Order: sequence, then C-alpha cells, then structure tokens
Amino acid sequence: MKWPADRIVQSSEKSFGMYEEALPLMARGIDVIHLEVGMPSFDTPAHIKEACKAALDSGMVHYGDFLGNEPFRRALAEKLAARNGIEAAPNEILVTSGLTHGAYISCMAALDPGDEVMLLSPYYPQHINKIELAGGVVVTAPLDRSRNFALDGAAIRERLNPRTRMIILVNPANPTGRVYTREELQELADIAIEHDLLVMSDEVYEQIVFDGARHISIASLPGMWERTITHFAFTKAYAMDGWRMGYAVAPGRFIDAMLKISKNDIAHVNVFIQEGGRAAVSGPQEAVEEMVREDCRRRDLVVRRMNAMPGVRCPAPEGSIYAFPDISGTGWDDAALARALLKETSVCVEEGSFYGRAGAGHLRVCFGAEPYERLEEAMDRMHAFFAARGK
Repeated sequence: MKWPADRIVQSSEKSFGMYEEALPLMARGIDVIHLEVGMPSFDTPAHIKEACKAALDSGMVHYGDFLGNEPFRRALAEKLAARNGIEAAPNEILVTSGLTHGAYISCMAALDPGDEVMLLSPYYPQHINKIELAGGVVVTAPLDRSRNFALDGAAIRERLNPRTRMIILVNPANPTGRVYTREELQELADIAIEHDLLVMSDEVYEQIVFDGARHISIASLPGMWERTITHFAFTKAYAMDGWRMGYAVAPGRFIDAMLKISKNDIAHVNVFIQEGGRAAVSGPQEAVEEMVREDCRRRDLVVRRMNAMPGVRCPAPEGSIYAFPDISGTGWDDAALARALLKETSVCVEEGSFYGRAGAGHLRVCFGAEPYERLEEAMDRMHAFFAARGK
C-alpha cells in the first residue's frame, strides 16, 4: 500500500530529514515504506469529526475568542486538572495552531536577542528555528546515553551561564522514546528554580505511553507552575495532525505576552474545529486507548525484529511512536545506513545524527506511521539488507 498523494508533505526547506530524500523515489512511483515521519496512520475518531461537522452546520463560522472558544478552554482546564495535575483557569490557556505554533510564539514572547536556550540532546530539531527566529542562541546538553538517555543534571549545570534563559523539555521524548521519571523531572525543576530559568515543556506524546510508564507534567511539581509554559496538541493521540490544533497553558503573564503575537499571526484558531477538540477531551477515550494498544503492538514488533538484526540493539521505548535503535555495532555510519536502506530497500528511516551529535550511531524508526503489515514488510526488507552483507 502506498501513501496517498494527500499524505505527501511538500517543503521548501530541508527540515524533514530523510523524508525529503524519499520524495524523488515516491515521484517515480516506488513503494516507499515510511518509518521516518511522525505522522499517525489512524483516522481521527468519528465522534470528533461529527462534532466539528455539527458546529459547521450550526453556523459556527464567524470570528471567535482570541484565546480560543471559552467552552473549549473550560474543558481543557478540567482535563489539565484531572490528567496533568495542573490547576489552570480558562484565561491561562491559549488554543494554538498546533504545538509548532505554540512553541514558536512562546519563543517570540519569552526570548530576547542573545538569550541562550538549552536543548537536551538528542533533541527535536524543529525547535531550533523557533529559538533562532526569536534571536535566541541554542546550547545543547547531552542526555545520559549510558542510562538510556536519562536526564543528566550535571551536564545541564555545566552548560549554564548568566545568558541562559530557558530549557526545552520534550516528554515523552522524541527521538529516544523515554518517559522521564519524577526523580529526573525534580532534578530539572531544582535547576530551573535555583537559576531562575523558564521551562518550555513539549508534551505532545503525553497519552502514548507503554508498560505502565507514567507521564508527569513538570508544571505540576512544586515551584514550577510559575516558570513553565506547557504545550499539548491533538496531533498524535487523537490522530489529528492535519487539524493543526494544540494549546498552551501557563501563568497569565505568559499567556498575555503570547496572545500579543498570536493575535497578529493567526488571530485565532478556526472556531469550528475547536468543537472537535472539545469532543476529543470531553468525550469517550476508548478510541485513543485502542490506538495506543495498536501502537504498543507495532512497537513490540519493531523492537523484536530489530534486536534480531546483527549489530543492532533496540531498547523498548517507554512512550511516543519512535524506537531509537543503536546501530553502531553494524559498522555503518547512521547517515550512510539510512540512505543505503532507502536506496536498496525503499524503507525510509531517519538518521540519528538528524537529532544532534548525541544521536550519532542510531536510527529513529517511527512505528506509528504505517499499519502493522507494512511494518512487517519493512522489517523483512531490512533483515534481508543486513543478511546480504553478512552483518
């Protein structure tokens, strides 16, 4: 099965990594199996789409609240209290055009030229441009590779200086699949409080966790609400990536500053799709639970099959839709391996170096973008690739 044309992302700049390497093959009709892009393969649950259609049919087609529809923000406040341990008023919530938009306006509001922002490496690279557009400077601190990319307080402290303004946290983590423990988050919170730092927390994968792992919002820890901007989205758990809808939650002074920017770039998010978002958080969650179960089944397949490939070591991710196998034992450079796999097997995976130097020697394999049968086919092709080389 090939991806339909409307799932092909065209980009004017090279920000999608190996996906852009695959575009010429796709244009020639080659059957590429996509394990590089974090795009869910599921359809948006029916009750969410019905709520959106009902809003449109009812005449919800005019200007709305700049913060987002108030009934929607009230529903989000209830969800935040129940699921995230964050007590926020509706006016401390801003509906955004996806998490990407929310993170961008956060950087524009919080950073002055020359401010340093710390990314934890391997990092999510699309946050870099947002920092730089605001005039900020990117600094990286490595995660602890020896402990499956755990947060490393000592490495963070070593890189702090008077110009450090903010740390960006992605939890569950992309690309490593880690779900950070309360102890790890508390160490990061202690650093932020001690050095008067902001934390921007990207929690787009909050609901996609496995094996009893528990996602914890860092803003729920003592002393962190007042210094944290937390971002959520409907993209992954609800399979709403094309809807472009998320939300930020933070103290009012942050929301006010972000709203000044949001008013002038999008005015507000499309009003009738917000009714779909309200149905998502307030309605039945069985569809989400079923999608997460299927993601777990796909994860188990990828982890099992990759660990059977010579020279590959693939820990089971605790959350997200990504495995991050260590391929250093194969003798391949990760970038060269990703390109060879695409050229010779038409399986597209992302090179670990795309996520910074700390990702070298790894691949990022998305198990959420293709159905189970296609994942099996991808694993068969990759296994044959290694078998043919005696590695």
